[in-house]
Amino acid sequence: MTTTVDLSPISGPSAWRGDELAGSTDWIYLLSDAERADLEAAGRRFVADDPDLRTVTAADYPLDACAGLIDECAGQMDAGRGFILVRGLRTEEYGDAVAAAVFYVMGLHLGTPMSQNQQGDVLDHVIATSDKTLDDPTALPSRVRDRLPFHSDSSDVVALMCLRGARAGGSSSLVSGTTIFNEVARRRPDLAHLLFEPWHWDWRKQDPDSPANTYTSPICSYVDGIFSTYAGSSMIFSAQDYPEVPRLTEAQIEVLNLFDEITQEPGLALDMDFQPGDVQWLLNYAALHSRTGYVDHPEPERRRHLLRLWLRRDVGRPLVPDFGKNVVKARGDQKEEPRPGGRFHIADAAVPNYDWGL
Repeated sequence: MTTTVDLSPISGPSAWRGDELAGSTDWIYLLSDAERADLEAAGRRFVADDPDLRTVTAADYPLDACAGLIDECAGQMDAGRGFILVRGLRTEEYGDAVAAAVFYVMGLHLGTPMSQNQQGDVLDHVIATSDKTLDDPTALPSRVRDRLPFHSDSSDVVALMCLRGARAGGSSSLVSGTTIFNEVARRRPDLAHLLFEPWHWDWRKQDPDSPANTYTSPICSYVDGIFSTYAGSSMIFSAQDYPEVPRLTEAQIEVLNLFDEITQEPGLALDMDFQPGDVQWLLNYAALHSRTGYVDHPEPERRRHLLRLWLRRDVGRPLVPDFGKNVVKARGDQKEEPRPGGRFHIADAAVPNYDWGL
C-alpha cells in the first residue's frame, strides 16, 4: 500500500468543477420506460410484503431490467465523478410509501443501509420540523431551512430522494473533494500536508450516545493513486470544547479556513434543483455536499421533503487506517438491539417524525 503524500495536481473524473458540469447533462441518468416499470413494480411489491427494513436484502427484490442503471450508479460513485442523479420516477402519482420503497430497493442494490439516528431508523427525512436556525446549538441540520456548510456524512454513500421541492431555494450543492485539495496544494503547499494528519472530530455532538467525546481521522487520504476526502470543519472546531483535545495550531486553523473558503468560491460547486422523483447517489469520499437555504410552502403537506439513506458500500476502496467516521461503521457491523421509537416498516418509515428536531 502506497500512501506517500504527493502535492502535485490530481487528475481524473473526480476532479471536476461545477461551472464545467452545469452546461451538460452527463451527470443525469434518465430512466427508460422498462427501468421505471421495474422499479415501480418492485416498490409496490415491497409495500405489499412489508418486510423489516433491517433484514431485507437485494436478493429479495431483484431488478432485472435495471442492471445498467445499477452498474452506472456504482461506477460513477466508485470510479467516476463520485455522484449521479437519477431522474424519471413518477413519485407524485403513486405516493410516498411506494416512492420510499422504490428508493429503499435501489439502496439495497448499492449497499447496506445504516441507522441514522438514536432511534435506529435506516430511512430518514430531510424536512424542516421547526423554525430554528443553525445558530441554535440544538438545531438538527436536516430539520432546518438554513444553508448548510459543505461536509461529509457518516457513511460511505449518502442518497437523497426528492418527494417535494421548496417554494424557493433548497438546491442540493456538491463540490469535488479532489478539486478542493488541488486548490489548497496550489495556493498553500506549506499547509496542504496537514490535511493528511489526524484531526479530532466532535463525536458527542453528532451522537449523544457516543462512547467518547471525539474520534480522529485525517481530512484527506491518498492511497495507491486513489484520493479521498472526509470534511466538516464545524465538527473539528467544536471538538475544541473538550479539554482533553489538543489545541489547534495557527497553521491548522489557517488550512481549515482556506479549505472552507475554497468550497464557497464561484464556479466550484454544482447546484441541483431537485424535481419530485429525483434520486441523488453520492460517495462521501469523492464529494462534499450542502444545500442552499430555502423558503417552504405555507401548507405543511407541501413542505420541502427529501428521503435519505446512508449506505455502507465495501468495494475495497483503499483508504489510510482510521479514515472517516470509522467508529460508526465498525459499530454498524454489530447486531443492534431493537430501539424504542424506531420505524422499521416502509409505511411508517415513509412518514417523518415531526417531533424530531423541535
